Amino acid sequence: MLLSFSFFNASAQYPGKQTKGDMMIDGNKRSFLTYIPTGANREIPLIISLHGGFASPKGMFHLADFRPIAEREKFAVVCPASKHFWHEGANLRGIDDVKFIDHLISYMIKIYDINPDRIYVTGISNGGFMTTRLACQLHSRIAAIAVVAATLDAGEGYDLEKPMPVVYMHGTKDPIVSVDGGKLFGRSVFSHKAIIDKWIAMDKCSKEPRVSNIPDKAGDGTSVLKEEYLNAKSGFKVISYTIKNGGHTWPGGWQYFPKFIIGKTTHNLNACEEIWNFFKQYKLKS
Repeated sequence: MLLSFSFFNASAQYPGKQTKGDMMIDGNKRSFLTYIPTGANREIPLIISLHGGFASPKGMFHLADFRPIAEREKFAVVCPASKHFWHEGANLRGIDDVKFIDHLISYMIKIYDINPDRIYVTGISNGGFMTTRLACQLHSRIAAIAVVAATLDAGEGYDLEKPMPVVYMHGTKDPIVSVDGGKLFGRSVFSHKAIIDKWIAMDKCSKEPRVSNIPDKAGDGTSVLKEEYLNAKSGFKVISYTIKNGGHTWPGGWQYFPKFIIGKTTHNLNACEEIWNFFKQYKLKS
């Protein structure tokens, strides 16, 4: 149930309507920021953008700024707030983040006339792990996902259940979530290669990818290997972006912490543009 909402002015660069909203889920107040572009028609697409651990919706809008693209392409963006971090594993202390996102989707469809067949989820780090969990548990509501600097928890009681188009982006020198997987804060997570392989099997894609290399035109010491796997029958793709020398960062975003803490941000790839170009190919129903 929605409790309240308020408006605050976007900058001149972002002429659309930016809204702060709250809802109650199991007695917990949950918040979110929404951006609706100017001239939006009925049944526009929606990107749900999930921030990292101990971050915020406002910070996610700054780090992964889909608003200029939303203005151009006419889709909505919503950045929900976690309770410090996303509970992408088992529910903890009564916080059910899957339920929150499920209710948020219903709210966005009702209030903003979102197309229920064109709902997409993306996220970084803790928000990226949550994105994969939503692909596992809300697959009937999500058309495609894109994950940055994250994979999937191993042994958390849930796994891939249904084919879905997916993108994963990971830096080879991520100092927080290793591209090789392994232990993360006492739990086991899949490597970048392992989660790509799991999705290739789930989506029944060809095991021979279309490969392209993005050189270091930005001169920042990074380059990108793109591997695209296709199921020719369904049209579903599994796309891996391996960012050589990239850190725990959003490609094309800002360097939110020093390089010695989180590694380098590549500017040879604009994640927001790549993710939207991927998302817009897909919808839940043909």
